[in-house]
Amino acid sequence: MLKQRVITALVLLALLLPALLADTAEPLAGLTLVLIAAGAWEWGRLNGFAMRGSLRVAAVCVMLCLYAWSARWAYDAPTHVWRITGAAWVLVAAWLIRHGVERWATIPGGLRLVVGVLALWLTWLAMYQAKVMGVNFLLSVLFLVWMADIAAYFSGRAFGQRKLAPAISPGKSWEGVWGGMVGVLLMACVWIWIDTQYAVDSPSLYTRLYSRGAPFLVLATLFLTLMSVAGDLVESLVKRSAGMKDSSQLLPGHGGVLDRVDALLPALPLALMLAQSV
Repeated sequence: MLKQRVITALVLLALLLPALLADTAEPLAGLTLVLIAAGAWEWGRLNGFAMRGSLRVAAVCVMLCLYAWSARWAYDAPTHVWRITGAAWVLVAAWLIRHGVERWATIPGGLRLVVGVLALWLTWLAMYQAKVMGVNFLLSVLFLVWMADIAAYFSGRAFGQRKLAPAISPGKSWEGVWGGMVGVLLMACVWIWIDTQYAVDSPSLYTRLYSRGAPFLVLATLFLTLMSVAGDLVESLVKRSAGMKDSSQLLPGHGGVLDRVDALLPALPLALMLAQSV
């Protein structure tokens, strides 16, 4: 298992790193479009579709992405897009987590498909636009999610006592969430210092937030950390409802695409919403 995880991670890194560092955003947009299509196919499977139906779900998601690409939304997205997306994520995630696994199955299948496809499409668009804004900005958002996950894991193992959502994800604890918050805040401080000391291609998310003062930086960073956890919980809820441990086995040793991007689904759009507010 460890060997598979390492090999898969190295292959993904070899593909993503050149696209991430490319002079334009289009290589990353094209590569992540493939991943988002795979995620949409997984979403179809999680909601009871067979292969053909899941492929149609993926095709719809790809068409939405291609429309946004042709309309150059990554360079000039309507200003209200991220506000609406952010509000929707907060309300829907809170409702789902509160009502639990059993309630998910009672939601009409068509509505579940629409919500998932829209979430994946908007995450792809947010990734694309973040790359247009600069590599440093995009990395600062990605590392927020990764740091929150890593710090939460080790904090939970060391101090975890109170379960966060035992019916959805028994392994998560409140102590892990708090540890993730501390880890992200410390990283944000270091990143702001790096922005001031070195020539970077763009201000990071944290420098942009800090321009409105330290309290805003702290509140916004904690909010994004919480929402990354919410994204993880929502995907876990859907998988538990479907009786599946992983969204697929497309990434050997890692599960599926959705298993790797679940926390990014709310974090990327919300980061753009906050960045546009400063």
